[in-house]
Amino acid sequence: MHLIIGGAYQGKLEYARERFGLMDEDISLCPDDREPDFSRCCLYHIERFVLFCLRNGRSPAEEIDKWRRTHSGGVIICEDIFCGVVPTDKETRIWREAVGRFMSWAAEQSEGVVRIFCGLPQVLK
Repeated sequence: MHLIIGGAYQGKLEYARERFGLMDEDISLCPDDREPDFSRCCLYHIERFVLFCLRNGRSPAEEIDKWRRTHSGGVIICEDIFCGVVPTDKETRIWREAVGRFMSWAAEQSEGVVRIFCGLPQVLK
């Protein structure tokens, strides 16, 4: 599994497409109101899936662990929502913490972690 993180509009998806040769049909855009298409090898906006899991009493780590068993070279892309000003809304604070904890787990499980900043990749692992 490979993990790509970075702020909004920093070039995460473009980097993943180029680095891993991803096509549109490989990418599942994660909504916050249902599961993503786990048959695809790239999960984009995984932070939204974490919110879905929170709202439905599920563990994102358990769900992604199942996915990565069939997609060992899979790619997870997460927008950085776990830094900056702490939100005043309770659900958003809980979500932000859950995303941070999930990303720590995902980074540990991943064979590669890249942070994208201004379109530039910074290899973390």
